Amino acid sequence: MEKPSIHPYIPIIIGVFSVALSAIFVKMTSADSGVTAFYRMLFSVVIMSPIFFLKYTHEIKKLSKRDWLFASIAGIFLAFHFILWFESLNYTSVASSTVLVTLQPLFAFAGTYFFFKEKLSIKTLLSGAIAILGSVLIGYGDFKVSGNALYGDLLALIACALITTYLLFGQDVRKRLSLVTYTFVVYGVSTITLFFYILVKGESFGPYPASEWMWFLLLAIIPNLLGHTLFNWALKWVSTNVISIAILFEPIGAAVLAYFILGEYLSASQIIGGSVVLAGITLFVVDYQKIKKYFLRIKA
Repeated sequence: MEKPSIHPYIPIIIGVFSVALSAIFVKMTSADSGVTAFYRMLFSVVIMSPIFFLKYTHEIKKLSKRDWLFASIAGIFLAFHFILWFESLNYTSVASSTVLVTLQPLFAFAGTYFFFKEKLSIKTLLSGAIAILGSVLIGYGDFKVSGNALYGDLLALIACALITTYLLFGQDVRKRLSLVTYTFVVYGVSTITLFFYILVKGESFGPYPASEWMWFLLLAIIPNLLGHTLFNWALKWVSTNVISIAILFEPIGAAVLAYFILGEYLSASQIIGGSVVLAGITLFVVDYQKIKKYFLRIKA
């Protein structure tokens, strides 16, 4: 395999920092959650359009009716994931919201268990129990702060379930399409879904001050196009587990950024609960047998 021009961990670190900024940008906007999500998706599609139409339009012919159905469902779930997650940030802290969204691997396992009949391992059950305990601690602490904070936590959990469903429906289609084409199609469906959502809700497409447009654009460029693209680039040289573990640092980065930029402080329950959640997810995604073999090779 060819050697990367730079160490893969460098793009991964930049990617984590990029996705961690997502919650900060959302907090900085004053627009409704649906509007913020709509412009995030719309600007992403617009920026991707030249590359897609110049090099990848031929791949659209590969899409069957089933592919279109699954890609559309994925786009719809992605749209409502953003709506609920952005809305959660209006009620709870950046730290609580982003930690709860990192429960995605466990939601994914639940989905594969119920839909694909994958077996439950002891490690999975233990990691799930630990992560749920951490979530309860966060929710309990936020409930003591206010009922609104607990409501925000609930929205973040539902948003996590929705993004997992988006991935489950999209993984089959993704196998037959390039990253650019798959992302363009799903983001396009998501944009259309959000457009009609805003019409039904009666929310305003504008006008907005220049600062709002800046946050919308930054949401599209940094978390959407830069962060996830860097993760996908790094997958050529590192395992999925490395990326999964790296993404666990998103809540930590978001919490630190929220402290310095938004002045959000962490409560004891958030720190303890968040740490427990991350410990549970780490237990779930880490392949200890591979790590053991790796160190045995080093000793040899």
